[in-house]
Amino acid sequence: MKTDKNNSLSLLQFFSLLFLVPGIFGLVVSTILSTSYLATLPRIPDPQSLRMTPREIHGVTVFETVQEDETLTRVEYAALGCFIVGLVFGVMYIEKRSALRAIETEQELMGRA
Repeated sequence: MKTDKNNSLSLLQFFSLLFLVPGIFGLVVSTILSTSYLATLPRIPDPQSLRMTPREIHGVTVFETVQEDETLTRVEYAALGCFIVGLVFGVMYIEKRSALRAIETEQELMGRA
C-alpha cells in the first residue's frame, strides 16, 4: 500500500517536471524572441515590408508582420499553459505528500503511545 502511494507521488512529480521544464524553456524562448524583435523591428509602421501590427515590448511599440505576431503569441501562450499545468501538478504533489507525511507521523505517534 505504501508503494502505491509512493508510485502516485512519483507520477505526480514526474508530470509536474514534464510540464514545468518545457514551460520555463518556452518562456525563455519567448523572452529571447521579444528582445530580438525589440532590437530589430521598426518603431513606425512599414507598409512595404507588411510590418503594420503593433506590439508593445518593454514600453516600446514596434511593428511586426501578422506572421511574427502569431508566432510570438503562440509561443507565449503555449509556454504559459504548459507552465501552469506543471504548476498545478506540483501543487497537487506537495499537497498529497504533506497529507501522507501527516498520516505517517500520526500513525507513528499512535504506535508509541
